Amino acid sequence: MSTQNPVFIPGPTNIPDRLRYAMNAQTRDHRAPDFVETLLPILEDTKDVFGTKDGTIITFPSSGTGGWEAAITNTLSPGDAVLVARYGMFSHRWIDMCERHGLDVRVIDCSWGAGAPADKFEEALKSDSLGSIKAVLVTHNETATGVRSDIGAIRRAMDAADHDAMLFIDCVSSLGSMPFEMDAWGVDIAISGSQKGFMLYTGMAILAASPKALAAMDAAELPRTFFDFRDMMGANAKGGYPYTPPLQLIYGLRESLDMIAEEGLQNVYDRHTRLADGVRSAVAAWGLELVAESPDLYSDTVSAIYVPVGFDANELINHAFDSYGVSFGAGLGQMDGKAFRIGHLGMLTDVMVLSGLATIEMAMADLDYPITLGAGVAAAQEHFRKSSTTSLAKAA
Repeated sequence: MSTQNPVFIPGPTNIPDRLRYAMNAQTRDHRAPDFVETLLPILEDTKDVFGTKDGTIITFPSSGTGGWEAAITNTLSPGDAVLVARYGMFSHRWIDMCERHGLDVRVIDCSWGAGAPADKFEEALKSDSLGSIKAVLVTHNETATGVRSDIGAIRRAMDAADHDAMLFIDCVSSLGSMPFEMDAWGVDIAISGSQKGFMLYTGMAILAASPKALAAMDAAELPRTFFDFRDMMGANAKGGYPYTPPLQLIYGLRESLDMIAEEGLQNVYDRHTRLADGVRSAVAAWGLELVAESPDLYSDTVSAIYVPVGFDANELINHAFDSYGVSFGAGLGQMDGKAFRIGHLGMLTDVMVLSGLATIEMAMADLDYPITLGAGVAAAQEHFRKSSTTSLAKAA
């Protein structure tokens, strides 16, 4: 079977050849004097993607999960209270991590398909008269449900409560694909990874930490060794790592930043919105429903789609893979068997998205779903035709 088919999972994403070639590099001495000329400009240029001038970029050989562990262990102590909403698999996993580290985790449970509830955060913070809550944790883009939360609204809620808690944001599946404004939103630590918007292999956690978060290190008593910010920043300042770095990913990140800059961040965001709107047009034409409860919550990187009652989403995506060699995202947690996911982030074009929609349509038709073959593709084609014409007219 050919392995050239694109994947439509919400990450790791398809990797542009340009980035694969950049990562296919010979071993280099990471302790050589000239390595500083590679590393330091990367750390500085990554700030633009996070939307920060004041933040410090810190990377670790890890996935985003390691980035979250680094965020909490460098800033918190056993017994510290954190406030977090659970509205999907990934917000649930951060809760589990905090509980395992002995934190006092105060959970706001929401329906899967909802976003982070700014009003409930504000209420909880206002009632915390002793200032016990040290950090608010929010998943910007809940990959399991295709929901994007309003981080600006969370910051406004925290300000309205006049609370001094830090704000930590998981932006693993949003950064580099949807607008992220770390400084404007008052984010203290933003956590991402190499394998989604940056379009690289998995293996690098990429964080941005505010001065306030770095100041919290002095009092933090959770143990950390591999993920110690101080060790990493100290080595970075000299152009190195405290241990062996993921050289190939560093080369890839340099090239990825160049690609993003060449396209322009706003153009990257506009492209993702356009592709996402095409997918949503197809979903509507199929007569199916998104898991996200309202349009203001729709993610531009992943759409989670309910299958009709009586059908199994896992059977659908397995059939698409077995019959057509194309991968789609499985439903996670409460969505297991009830929904499938179409990832539309990273290196994707109109034509690639259309191929994914045509594939999942064929799989649904094979399994006797109540759809009209070609309806979703036609709806997306019409959207792309109109938006392409509009874009060309504006350019002219």
